[in-house]
Amino acid sequence: MEYNVADTEDVPITDLSEIEEIPPDLDIRALDEALGLQNVSLKLWYFEEGEEIQFHAHSEQEEVYYIMEGEFSLKLGRSDEEEFVEAGPGTAWVAEPMIGHGHRCISEGGGTVLAIGAPSVEDPGLDPHSLDDEEIDDALDDQA
Repeated sequence: MEYNVADTEDVPITDLSEIEEIPPDLDIRALDEALGLQNVSLKLWYFEEGEEIQFHAHSEQEEVYYIMEGEFSLKLGRSDEEEFVEAGPGTAWVAEPMIGHGHRCISEGGGTVLAIGAPSVEDPGLDPHSLDDEEIDDALDDQA
């Protein structure tokens, strides 16, 4: 594939509540699948007020998020050093591998977040509270 184009409205919405193994119970559009991506994960996440992606980390994947619509409360950082940030449309943030991150929609009308992750690997969420600073530093050094 040299290139591909997809209109997001043509990409089907997946209701994750129907897939028992995959929390959270949100709706997504798998843009990566529609575009045939192999090295990058690319998803649109749709939130109602109060819905969230809980605080987690990944062992390999770096993730970038961009708020398209709505207001969110972000939780970011290492265990016991987390910061909370209020963010709205146009805000982007990144979480390196092994660094905790999560976000909750706080706007009445819901919200939409674009999530980009690389490498595109099966990298289930880790509990950031179970990681120690030496493990995190070693993983980040390996990425450099």
